[in-house]
Amino acid sequence: MSALYNKLIGVIEQKITPMAGAIGQQKYVTSIRDGFIAALPFMIVGSFMLVFIFPPFSQETTWGFAQAWLNFSEVHRETLMLPFNFSMGIMTLFISVGIAASLARHHDLDPLTTGMLSFMSFMLVAAPLENGQISTAYFSGQGIFTALIIAIYATEVYAFLKRNNITIRLPPQVPTGVARSFEILIPVMVLILTLHPLNLFIEAQTGMIIPQAIMSLVEPLVAASDSLPALLLSVMICQILWFAGIHGALIVTGIMNPFWMANLSVNQAAMAAGEAIPHIYVQGFWDHYLLIGGVGSTLPLAFLLMRSKAIHLRTIGKMGVVPGVFNINEPILFGAPIIMNPLFFLPFVLVPMINATFAYIALDLNLVARVVSMTPWTTPGPIGASWAANWSFSPVIMCLICMVTAAIMYLPFLKAYEKQLLEQEAANNSESEAPKGEPVTA
Repeated sequence: MSALYNKLIGVIEQKITPMAGAIGQQKYVTSIRDGFIAALPFMIVGSFMLVFIFPPFSQETTWGFAQAWLNFSEVHRETLMLPFNFSMGIMTLFISVGIAASLARHHDLDPLTTGMLSFMSFMLVAAPLENGQISTAYFSGQGIFTALIIAIYATEVYAFLKRNNITIRLPPQVPTGVARSFEILIPVMVLILTLHPLNLFIEAQTGMIIPQAIMSLVEPLVAASDSLPALLLSVMICQILWFAGIHGALIVTGIMNPFWMANLSVNQAAMAAGEAIPHIYVQGFWDHYLLIGGVGSTLPLAFLLMRSKAIHLRTIGKMGVVPGVFNINEPILFGAPIIMNPLFFLPFVLVPMINATFAYIALDLNLVARVVSMTPWTTPGPIGASWAANWSFSPVIMCLICMVTAAIMYLPFLKAYEKQLLEQEAANNSESEAPKGEPVTA
């Protein structure tokens, strides 16, 4: 067992860690991640509006308050949807600007100017005129992959032109803001002269504009991202990286966010249309069934540590339980420790994978309501699970089941580790109590 563990650690340190570190620091991955983080407040608030628009009551309810709320929502649906439409409904605009602004910093470009350049470029290809009005069909999840590609393209074009001095330079006496406005004249023209003809060409050849064509290409990937194998693979990668001390969640979420947002947008559209919610694996599923208390679902472990006989573990449990309620578990990961601790490798990796399987099957069988809202990742597990599913109660039960499963799986490994620490504590106490000059006897 020891040889197998050492071999596994060797593979992680020599193969996986360098590759994960390179991916985690790759400028496009970090820029995409930062773009989604920048858009997150707008998406969370927009999603929260769904609770008021679609109250969690049955149409057959006889409760007066619930019936009044339902009637009010139905009568004023168009007005109530406005905040949602201008937050979650246009999330690709926020994401496009956020990605470009983040990527601009890698090229020493002005983030605001680059973000505006990306915004213009995205609108150029994803906002066609229909009956004299701008179509917003690709401002939500359907245009998310276009937003990623266009933001990167616009920023790289700007960086290339500036790096090669293909720009309009004004004398130093000209104010910075004015000089920057002239500086991006050529990038604006280049983007218009490349993107607009390309969009027209693709439409003439395929009958689809760029966002439609991109979605048709990535549709198989989007469908595959909502499968149990994709779920288990992403969880396993996250856990193994974290065990090696690498922030695996940042890498995995950076890759999965576009798929999650596309699927969440479809779920919200289905709810608005009164249809069945189609997708399972979205951000709320990841946060509230797999990361209960943080990566590895360590909140149940924190409660177990509080009752440990080992002073060290009991202290760490008391320190980590409150942050763990809000899904912050660094005190547990580095204090117990779990990171690079061979006794905790199996439960740390397997707990979220087993919970993922249970939860996925439960949602697939329609035993548990599916996610339709964005929630802050710091929301306590059962509350966040219910909130994400429009305040349904079944996700609370599922979250509690996942917590019990985690506690059961962690317990035997904790007992084995506790036994080691108690033996060490006993040895340390006997050494400290022995009189000076006398040998310590077993």
